Amino acid sequence: MKVSEALASRISCRAFLPEPVPLATVRAILEGAARAPSGGNLQPWHVHVLTGAPLKALIADIAARTALTPRGEGTEYAVYPPDLKEPYAARRFKCGEDMYRLLGVEREDRKGRGAQFRRNFELFGAPVGLFVYLDRTMGPPQWADCGMFLQSVMLLAREHGLHTCAQEAWAQWHGTLAEHLSPPAEHMFFCTIALGRMDETAPVNRLKTERAAVDDFARFLGF
Repeated sequence: MKVSEALASRISCRAFLPEPVPLATVRAILEGAARAPSGGNLQPWHVHVLTGAPLKALIADIAARTALTPRGEGTEYAVYPPDLKEPYAARRFKCGEDMYRLLGVEREDRKGRGAQFRRNFELFGAPVGLFVYLDRTMGPPQWADCGMFLQSVMLLAREHGLHTCAQEAWAQWHGTLAEHLSPPAEHMFFCTIALGRMDETAPVNRLKTERAAVDDFARFLGF
């Protein structure tokens, strides 16, 4: 698969098949993604990979706690700026509206929207979860480096016929994650990547989010 094909076919998959992913495949994806660039070759990412019984136990624990504390424990970082301005706010809004439209969930159906959001904490049925941390001493440049690593994971997953969904929503359960994963205290949770084979029949997986035209975000000088 060409890189362009992997980019074009990558989506945030929100319905997976339960088919297991072999350890060798996960290792190959991570080994390839480790070639992602990082300033000074710091390689600031740390990944906990769960499947099987450990993942089921985590998901069950989150479900039980969500029933008592629907909003979770709060995040250690702002997933979005508090006053998201345009055009970013409109893009986020449209993404959500398009997704719920495919699911047949009306805007007024808060129960239905809440149920779909909680699917985040089931990894949308994915058999593998990659839980990604960074050292707390790292700054914005290293977070950017981690983003390049995550993109590499997602593109390599496509090469293996798999799909992914990067989920910052899990940040609101960072404390519970720490209980299950026992990360060093100096590590801060960033996001999860759900990994598995896409359910091709699920309407939500027909969502192809729009992208701005190149001339909307790029200037060309000296050509």
